[in-house]
Amino acid sequence: MTGYDAAEGLTPYRDDSGYGAILFDRARVQQAAPEWFVPGHWGAQARPVDSGGRGGAWFVDAPFGRAVLRRYLRGGLVARFNRDRYGWRGGDRTRSFAEFRLTREAARRGLPVPAPIAALYRREGLQYRAAILVARLDDVRSLADRAAVAGDGAPWEETGRLVARCHRAGLDHADLNATNLLFDAAGRGWVIDLDRGQFRIPATGWRERNLARLKRSLLKLRGPRPPAEVERDFARLRAAYDRAWERGY
Repeated sequence: MTGYDAAEGLTPYRDDSGYGAILFDRARVQQAAPEWFVPGHWGAQARPVDSGGRGGAWFVDAPFGRAVLRRYLRGGLVARFNRDRYGWRGGDRTRSFAEFRLTREAARRGLPVPAPIAALYRREGLQYRAAILVARLDDVRSLADRAAVAGDGAPWEETGRLVARCHRAGLDHADLNATNLLFDAAGRGWVIDLDRGQFRIPATGWRERNLARLKRSLLKLRGPRPPAEVERDFARLRAAYDRAWERGY
C-alpha cells in the first residue's frame, strides 16, 4: 500500500538529527508535530505500558484523545547493538507508515483494530527510526492476562472466532501472540500491533503459522498453569476457529 488518500495528511520536517515525515489521520488531528512521538514531551500525561512489547510503548493523554505511543524496537540478538534503527528503503516502506496504512485498511474491512492517529519516521543517513500513535482501547485486557487470571474463564471461543474473522478478511498478522489480542469484560475482542502484517489471499499455510505462533505464546506466558491445561484451552480456541471458518466468518 503506497501513496496516501484524501483522509491522510503528510507533514515533512527537519531537526538536528535528521529529517523525516509524519503521516496522520485528518479526521482526528488537523496537524501533527514530531514532538508528539517523544514521551518526555507529554510529561505526567505519559506513562509506560507495563505489559507486553519490549518497553517501547506509553499510554498518553493528549488533546486529541487517549492514545498509545509505540516506538519500533528490535528484538533478539540484533538488539544488543542496534536497538531502534532500520535500513532506509523509502518513506512509504518505513514500518510506521506501513502499519498506519495497514491498520486503516483493516478498519475499512470491518476488523476490530485501534484507530491509527499518526505515524512518524526520522531518517538518519541510510537508516531511520520510527514511531506510531494509535487510539487507546479502554477497559481491555490481553488474552495472556485473562488466561493467567481466569484460566477456564478466559475468552477462548471468542478468540477463535476473532482470529477466524481476521483470517477470512485476509489479515496475516506477523506476530499473533496472546498480548496482541485484547478483550473487554463482555468478551468483545480487538487485534493490535499490525507491524509487518499484510493482507493476503486466505491460505492454509499462513493461517496455520498464525495459530501456531499464538499457541507458542500461550505456552510461554502460561505462568503457573501446567502445559496440559493450556493445551486443553487452546483446543477450545481452535474448535471455535474451525467452526467459524467453516461458516465463512
